[in-house]
Amino acid sequence: MKKNIALVTGGYSGESVISYKSAETMRNNLDPGRWNCYLIDIHPDGWFYVDDNGGRSPVDKNDFSITVRDKRIHFDAVLVGLHGSPGEDGKLQGYFDCLNIPYTSCDAATSALTFNKRYTVAVAAFAGIPVARSMHLFRHAPVHADEVLAQLKLPVFVKPNNGGSSLGMSKVSQPADMQAALDKAFQVDSQVLVEEAIIGREFTIGVFRSAGKLITLPITEIVSKNEFFDYEAKYQGASEEITPAQVDEPVAEQVRAEARKAYEVFNCRGVVRMDFIYEARAGKPFLLEINTVPGQSEASIVPQQVRAMGWTLREFYSALLDEALAGHS
Repeated sequence: MKKNIALVTGGYSGESVISYKSAETMRNNLDPGRWNCYLIDIHPDGWFYVDDNGGRSPVDKNDFSITVRDKRIHFDAVLVGLHGSPGEDGKLQGYFDCLNIPYTSCDAATSALTFNKRYTVAVAAFAGIPVARSMHLFRHAPVHADEVLAQLKLPVFVKPNNGGSSLGMSKVSQPADMQAALDKAFQVDSQVLVEEAIIGREFTIGVFRSAGKLITLPITEIVSKNEFFDYEAKYQGASEEITPAQVDEPVAEQVRAEARKAYEVFNCRGVVRMDFIYEARAGKPFLLEINTVPGQSEASIVPQQVRAMGWTLREFYSALLDEALAGHS
């Protein structure tokens, strides 16, 4: 019997535009022989079921159900395609846990932790995973640029501490540019992470569990045409993504090993994409961040990696749903 799946998209942040692209890919690649897919748009104006004609009807938040042609629909599982808040920061996951509905992403605690870049690297460092030196700044306790420069070596990256998509991020190479970069990041978030730049090759890798087995996807190398992998490079074509990466096997295995370790340390579920910089001088990869709801648009990195592995997206999304349902049984 086919399962009813809620494909959640939208969100309350600027990343919603990416969520809608991800949802389109996921919807187009769900096996209609196995799943009844219902698109749920979680929007600042409300939560809505969006039918095939674009019609919108409200979701009953009491039990996360919808009514279609006078029939009440309850969901067997949730396919999470919502980037940013509330789909990537643990809020939705806590709600689904309260309702005992399985979902394809990390749980509430892991989602909340990894959404905070500073807490992510702190836990990773505690587990022995290499990370860059950094400072965690708060809007309510302002720190002058000179204090940052006294503690960290340039160049540094200044970025909003929560969220993704590289919004509000800057690379600072000159002391005079530090304050403007801090101001820019604080316009996006009340917390800012300032991180020493690791110079090397940038790799990103998807990891997921299927039938109880941990699988690392083929590695992608990011070659940005900009100074770093910013929003333009990530979403507007100003970067080259090489999948699979042309990299020596010993280096690739180091990246895979750290990714597997991080997946276990953070108790991840579903597909997670991890970003690393491999510094040749140190001879090891440094973890930059963990994305618990990685982009799924046709051009996104995880779909590239799935295809490079020889799977179809249809097989992949079914595997994620099967794992979520199996872990809930």
